[in-house]
Parts: sequence; C-alpha cells; structure tokens
Amino acid sequence: MICSTNAIESLNARYGRAVRARGHFPNDATTLKYLFLMTRSLGPLGQGAGTMGHEVEPALNASAIAFDGRIN
Repeated sequence: MICSTNAIESLNARYGRAVRARGHFPNDATTLKYLFLMTRSLGPLGQGAGTMGHEVEPALNASAIAFDGRIN
C-alpha cells in the first residue's frame, strides 16, 4: 500500500487556496474544470506551470476513474 496522505493533504490545501483566490463559480462543472486545470498546471515541486509532479498523480488517476472519459 502506498501512503499518499501527504499528497492528498497538499492537493487539498492547493484547492482551498485556488478556490478562495477565484471566488464565485457559476456552477459545479465550472468548479471541477477549474480544479482540474489547476491540478494539471502544477510543477514537479508544486510551483507554477510545468510537468505534473509525482505527488498529484494518485489524485489525478482517481479523478480519471471517477470521471471516465472526461479526463485525459
């Protein structure tokens, strides 16, 4: 079993900061898309744009399973 608690907590904190900075979302689909794009833009060290770091891969894989066909 791979321990991913720190990665999940880190991603959750990033989501919280992103949502607070953005403010209002017109609907749930917009919110999910914004969080997905924010996740894809994380760099390997968690700063700015770049390739996705290993710490967010488990969360992105779980999202791909939950939203089959909508996340590539």
